[in-house]
Amino acid sequence: MATPLSDPIAVRLPADVLEGIDEVAAILDRKRSWIIVRALKNYLAGEGQYLRDLAAARKEAGTGNVVEGDQLLNELTDGLPLYGTIGR
Repeated sequence: MATPLSDPIAVRLPADVLEGIDEVAAILDRKRSWIIVRALKNYLAGEGQYLRDLAAARKEAGTGNVVEGDQLLNELTDGLPLYGTIGR
């Protein structure tokens, strides 16, 4: 089943960005919109997801649900040999 589409939107782009989109579209024999949708999906999957995760973590930290750094380090390294003692 195809993904439902939104209403059309208008976006002004810097000329060099549009030239790049047109160049890639021509190479792939695709429409501009296909290139733009892929670029936006990649952005949202990477940096966009990072920003959403960061906002969620900040919200959770605001509720007091945090662990002190020393406590976290102790929990992560519990049972591990100390740095510098490996191989001795």
